[in-house]
Amino acid sequence: MLRTNLSTRPFYNDRAVHAVLAIVAVLVLAFTVFNVTQLVMLTRRQSALSSQTAAAEAKAQELRAHAERTRQGIDAKELSAISVAAREANDIIGQRLFSWTDLLNRLEATLPADVRITSVRPRVERDGGIAVLMTVHGQSIEDVEEFMANLDGTPAFSDVIPLEDSPVETGGVQVSLEGKYVPAP
Repeated sequence: MLRTNLSTRPFYNDRAVHAVLAIVAVLVLAFTVFNVTQLVMLTRRQSALSSQTAAAEAKAQELRAHAERTRQGIDAKELSAISVAAREANDIIGQRLFSWTDLLNRLEATLPADVRITSVRPRVERDGGIAVLMTVHGQSIEDVEEFMANLDGTPAFSDVIPLEDSPVETGGVQVSLEGKYVPAP
């Protein structure tokens, strides 16, 4: 067998080169198609997000305008009345948490024989403390002073002071008292 090339044109194996070029061309074409599809998808997504952003900004502006109209429409007197009503509701809630039994037991334990309690009214203060207003009827002012001293001697009451006193036609004296009350834990 002859190993020399007798042809006028030498033989080159172009199939491998054409195959490699074809594979490279297919890869370039695939990447190009992928990039174009990604570009189209991202452009659509950007336009959708831009429209959502514009809608959200318009909605925010509308809500700001509505809030401003609402603020302008609020009557200061009406707001004050609502605030007072809320405070009264909180006071009522505070009174529901208040133990009448404990208060009355403490008053009974400190009450002298010649003093009667005619009214008791607890009041929840702004700081959360409880003030007790009471009206007592005693045979003498000394009896009422003894009651006040007994109350001040307990850990539950402090700063018990007389607000006003007046003589009673049937004898004795009627005194309005106020003191701070700390309920038992």
